[in-house]
Amino acid sequence: MPTSSSHTSLVATDVKVFVPAKDFKASLAFYTALGWTVNFRAEDDGIAELALADSRFYLQNYYQRQWANNFMLQISVTDAQAWYAHAKAVIAAGGWKSARVQAPERQDYGALVTFVWDPSGVLLHFAQWDSSTD
Repeated sequence: MPTSSSHTSLVATDVKVFVPAKDFKASLAFYTALGWTVNFRAEDDGIAELALADSRFYLQNYYQRQWANNFMLQISVTDAQAWYAHAKAVIAAGGWKSARVQAPERQDYGALVTFVWDPSGVLLHFAQWDSSTD
């Protein structure tokens, strides 16, 4: 077990997840159309860092169906209904056949949530938290 003096160097400064992409270019276009910005993109299209608000993740050119279909991101938002309308318009305009959106639903954990599935099957939760749970 580390001693208390060794904990001073154990400072984490960031945590990012690696999100799978069945078709890397299509997924990248999907996320940028939704509003993420690309901070970095490898020349070989193997990975890209995407940002929304103060959060980032790596989109990777790697896919396993079972993993992608069980992968979720939760994004805290101020207006789940607005994200629903935006995602619906983006999906309709972009022609992503496997992407879909579900109208906001109240969840037992205290949020109104819009569910969006990306082109690879990753589930995004756009959660508008009740003021009592902020």
